[in-house]
Amino acid sequence: MNIAIVGASGAVGLEIIKILEERKFKLSSITLFASKRSAGTSILFRKKKIKIQELKNSSLIDFDIVFFSAGSEISKKYAPIAEKNGSLVIDNSSAFRMKKNVALVVPEINSKDISKYKSRIIANPNCTTIISLMAIKPLYDLGLIKRIVATSFQSVSGAGNLGMSELILNTKKFIEGNKKNKNKVFEKNIAFNVIPKIGKITKNLYSEEEMKLHNESRKILSDNKILITATTVRVPVIRSHSISLNIEFYKSISLNKAKKALSNFPGLQLIGINQKMSYPTPSDCSNKDDCLVGRLREDYSVTNGLSLWVVGDQIRKGAALNAVQIAESLQENLFLL
Repeated sequence: MNIAIVGASGAVGLEIIKILEERKFKLSSITLFASKRSAGTSILFRKKKIKIQELKNSSLIDFDIVFFSAGSEISKKYAPIAEKNGSLVIDNSSAFRMKKNVALVVPEINSKDISKYKSRIIANPNCTTIISLMAIKPLYDLGLIKRIVATSFQSVSGAGNLGMSELILNTKKFIEGNKKNKNKVFEKNIAFNVIPKIGKITKNLYSEEEMKLHNESRKILSDNKILITATTVRVPVIRSHSISLNIEFYKSISLNKAKKALSNFPGLQLIGINQKMSYPTPSDCSNKDDCLVGRLREDYSVTNGLSLWVVGDQIRKGAALNAVQIAESLQENLFLL
């Protein structure tokens, strides 16, 4: 297989390259594309230096799979070109997620959807959606969910390399006594602070990030009856997102059944199953593939409710790893034929 990565020099692009090597993904060649600014620099892959090329209209020819990780505008412009040229596209942006003819995939949950859609573009869900659904899906399989209340605590890695750099700079200035910053990424100082708004505010006063969790979860689970309300919050954590989930079911789900379902779900680890005070934090799952679940308990305020806490590496499972897993599904199931 001939592979290309668009946005190879960004945080997610670099992670895709790393994961392809770690998982020994079968390929014949790998070609890296980025902006003119990064063109000419090299990235090490399987002990060989691969030079980054500038992305142009004529670039995306003769590739089996093209990973896009350069933002919505680049995806909207170039992904259809790659598709037209016969490539399968795995897109990390929000450009195609809610398109009716495009599969939106978390491989552990709905890899079969890849073959159901006509488009050769496959969308990677939002990072918070992926991490949340890794904990929601095994419980959903026990009984239909009526309502979910989610509060996310999202690391600055969700804003890419610039977001991580801005947190470090803000923190240094704060410690030095200079609390005034001219930020390029976040609307307010992120050091020692939280920002309860990610993305633009929509007409219903929810943020774009909050509506992504609502809309994408419904599509992935193929269930438009689930009610989901979310508050998404940016926190001063370098890497890995955390989400507090309160889930209300139509029927009673025992803690033992919930524990068993969560423990057996691929890509998920239940922490503190026999230790009441053990729980996962962002540091525990950073640079790891699995999402971690803890603080599982019955919600005493409703008849059929559970509350839990899930953490996951935003750059890995929330983006790059999920994209590579989609590519692995394409290989394993011969969707290329």
